[in-house]
Amino acid sequence: MDRRTLLAQFESLLPLAVEWASQEEQRVLREGVPLSEQEMADANAIGVREPGRVRLLRVESVPVPSHPQLRAAAEAIHFLSPETRGLALRYGIFLRWDCWRERPLIAHELAHTAQYERLGGVLPFLSRYLTECLTAGYSNAPLELEAATVANRVCGCE
Repeated sequence: MDRRTLLAQFESLLPLAVEWASQEEQRVLREGVPLSEQEMADANAIGVREPGRVRLLRVESVPVPSHPQLRAAAEAIHFLSPETRGLALRYGIFLRWDCWRERPLIAHELAHTAQYERLGGVLPFLSRYLTECLTAGYSNAPLELEAATVANRVCGCE
């Protein structure tokens, strides 16, 4: 699936993405663990409004959508792959097992949590984030670059 096709199908794929993200967030909230004291301090420094709601879930691999079109879309923009180390779905954060409790990664994902809050939830965040990934590319998407900058600042990696 190419970017032009994805842009044409974006309006029909977005509700599927929101549904998948919301279901996966609920899984993390049920099965995950709260932030540590350091992670809570980082969340506050990042500007997460409700850090007490955040949960982390250690997984073998970050999940990908089972819906064929949604999976193809994620692959086309290089959004979710076996190399994906973490994924924030609002207050639920998946962390790949070999990256568990890595402070810079968690700070990056917490920056996305703050973006979800700032933008008003799952639908507005995914609408903007996925549009940016489609138009600018994942590594150049403004929300992705912002999360990297914020994580570097909070962890002192600048």
